[in-house]
Amino acid sequence: MPYVNVQITRGATREQKAEIVRDITATLVRVLGKRPEHTHVVLQEIADEDWGYAGLLTDEWKRQQGGA
Repeated sequence: MPYVNVQITRGATREQKAEIVRDITATLVRVLGKRPEHTHVVLQEIADEDWGYAGLLTDEWKRQQGGA
């Protein structure tokens, strides 16, 4: 029974999340022959201020990049 935990920063739409789950499931079916009904994919959204990147909290990094 595959279990995949994907951690992303917040902001993905429901449609994007559904696509991620579909694609990961399809990959496990194709590559490892796993059954989709036995495959679990968990998406965890992490707040930007709870994620570090390049020595900074992600919200600060995005501000410096002009993205938030």
